[in-house]
Amino acid sequence: MANSFNAIVAHDVAGKTVGQLQQLTLNDLPDEDVLIAVSYSSLNYKDGLAVTGTRDICKRLPMVCGIDLAGTVVASRSTKFVPGDSVLVNGYGLSEQHWGGYSQMQRVNADFVLKVPESFSLQETMAIGTAGYTAMLSVLMLERQGVTPMDGEVLVTGAAGGVGSVSIALLANLGYQVVASTGRPDTHGYLKQLGAQGFIERQSLAEKGPPLAEERWAAAIDSVGSDTLANVIAQTKRNGCVAMCGLAGGIDLPSSVFPFILRGVILAGIDSVMASMALREEAWRRLDVDLPKDKIMAISRVEPMSKVPELAQQIIAGKIRGRVVIDVNA
Repeated sequence: MANSFNAIVAHDVAGKTVGQLQQLTLNDLPDEDVLIAVSYSSLNYKDGLAVTGTRDICKRLPMVCGIDLAGTVVASRSTKFVPGDSVLVNGYGLSEQHWGGYSQMQRVNADFVLKVPESFSLQETMAIGTAGYTAMLSVLMLERQGVTPMDGEVLVTGAAGGVGSVSIALLANLGYQVVASTGRPDTHGYLKQLGAQGFIERQSLAEKGPPLAEERWAAAIDSVGSDTLANVIAQTKRNGCVAMCGLAGGIDLPSSVFPFILRGVILAGIDSVMASMALREEAWRRLDVDLPKDKIMAISRVEPMSKVPELAQQIIAGKIRGRVVIDVNA
């Protein structure tokens, strides 16, 4: 085992949190139960915020960034795992309170670790990653609220991003009529390939609208927030459900109570960070069944960990399409 290895570590640089490539040793890692040789991580919007210091994601410094990881157990003090197990971790405060996946080696609390479903490769799990797992949690929420393919159009905002891409692929495979909201016309072909049947211009949802608008959506998955979310809620049909799972457009919600008390619209928050292990296991079982393997490859590309600082800037600027898998050993 190498004495040192590479990681993306956030430090305070002139008063700003910045993630940079540096070398660590096993002695630097936290004292946790499971030592993992990491193969892949992924790039999520939250990773972009952490690495660039755009928002206060890292709650303590230094912090190894990366909210996802997939790899092989090297050593374990927990009876749940043995050396050689293929495992993954999503969320649980990685890159916030706990050191994360942008590292060739990592020690992780055993309660955070999930065995990789047998049909997935480690690369495929990170092509899905937190974004795809969040998309599956959102679809599960719509199902729990009784939304069916017969109810009408389902809107997906931020459609060309990670959550949006996987959401479209899942919903289309389940028979829903999916409308994609995007500001990038050049992604229409890509989104059609995933299963989108219609498009709505992003700007038409981003402008301030009335508290109640013409009913259109049976349901929606929103990763944008702010005025976009307010307009989506205002356009949702009676007793429809909006699964809210992101804040790319802002943390505010300039809406009113009207859609909720006059139409019975449900706004359901999706917590992918601290979801129970039982819910995580259900989500990964459903991803195995409901996300076509060819769509995983269409959604994703692989980049080396050395490019993470550059990629972090791109995802914040809205220039990343689909999912980026980070090969921590490249």
